[in-house]
Amino acid sequence: MAWDLLLYVPTVIALFSIGIQLWFGAQHNWSYLLVFLAFLFFFIGANRILKTRLMILPSATTALEIDQNRIILEQKGGAHLVLIKNLKFFSEVGGKTFALTGMDGSGKKQQSIFHLGQFPDETRFKDAKARLEVYR
Repeated sequence: MAWDLLLYVPTVIALFSIGIQLWFGAQHNWSYLLVFLAFLFFFIGANRILKTRLMILPSATTALEIDQNRIILEQKGGAHLVLIKNLKFFSEVGGKTFALTGMDGSGKKQQSIFHLGQFPDETRFKDAKARLEVYR
């Protein structure tokens, strides 16, 4: 989470402050672009930190059940998301995160990111990664 804060907070502050400075100068068009980018990075960073790092949002995944033909994701709000088609597994080179994508029963594409800290211990994290390798 510290990495995300160090990445997104200074970027948003810098883009927004430069955009405001340009607004009072002669470069109004660049100001629009920089303020737009500041809000874009703000929303992306807030979603990443609140959903995958702090798991505050109701759509944050709290449990993972792996079956042969489907993957069931339990969300913090109590909902269950069942991925049944086009299941794909992506692993980070550093080995501390992995992602799942797939389609649910209604045909909507879904994705979830899992971090090492979301699991009780490292062996369960490695076990989940090993079981998901068939979807690579």
